Amino acid sequence: MRQPSDTLKALLLAIGTIVTLLAVCAPFAHAGGVPRAAQQYQRDLVRTAQNVWGLGAPVAILAAQVHQESGWKTDAKSAYASGLAQFTPATAKDMARLYPAELRDAAPTNPAWALLALCRYDLQLYTAVSYAATDLDRWAFVLSGYNGGPGWVTRDRAKARAQGLNPAFWWDNVEVVNAGRAPQFWNENRGYPRRILLLLLPVYVKAGWGKGVK
Repeated sequence: MRQPSDTLKALLLAIGTIVTLLAVCAPFAHAGGVPRAAQQYQRDLVRTAQNVWGLGAPVAILAAQVHQESGWKTDAKSAYASGLAQFTPATAKDMARLYPAELRDAAPTNPAWALLALCRYDLQLYTAVSYAATDLDRWAFVLSGYNGGPGWVTRDRAKARAQGLNPAFWWDNVEVVNAGRAPQFWNENRGYPRRILLLLLPVYVKAGWGKGVK
């Protein structure tokens, strides 16, 4: 059998490399590094967020949070949660109970339900942490509460105060305190606001999804 020439080998290698890169980069093949799947939900998120939060809705933060939770995959599932916003069955039922007119179906795998529940829950948490020193700290408290439950935020703040730290600041204060969670859950919780606010949020701001936070 005739062997391919060096030129043909080089061409085939180049084609293979390009195909591989396209496969790897396909979900991010557009401006700003935002996943392609996010584009189909952008208008829905903007509309839902503005209905819940008002015209100044933190759309970019919410988008970064969805990115972290599910990568914009409606069928995303973890050991405890499912859907775009990764609600657990228990929290989904709580949201249905609190907002029966809007969320009575408790359907976390329904994209419209998930985005609305995310906006409602974040606003609920945001309202509860008005003690935060800055808006960046406030959003860190919100996200910590979303990920691990607001009860842990309260306990961590109490322990931070007892240790002489400032419970109004998340970063380098409440952030470094563990009021009793298992290490793996504590580490996950601390990484959650950092990844959303410091890594993913700038991507969505750059792509024109909204403003950042300071």
